[in-house]
Amino acid sequence: MSWKGFFEGIQEFSEDILFAPFEALRFMELDNWWAANVMSWLFLAIGFVAFMYWMRELARINARGEEDRSQTSHSYLG
Repeated sequence: MSWKGFFEGIQEFSEDILFAPFEALRFMELDNWWAANVMSWLFLAIGFVAFMYWMRELARINARGEEDRSQTSHSYLG
């Protein structure tokens, strides 16, 4: 097997398997805008949930007072 065959195999896997849902959604674009953008809405929702989780964790850490907030906590700050 050559390197060319290896990279063509990656290309075939990506186009035929990984991007198959996007190909199916591409055909719905003219019919329904909401269905065509379902992946964008999904990624947006995942990002929003992750952001809210991270903010809640930061608030918990801040409430417990575990973080060293002094200016000398890092040597490059002075």
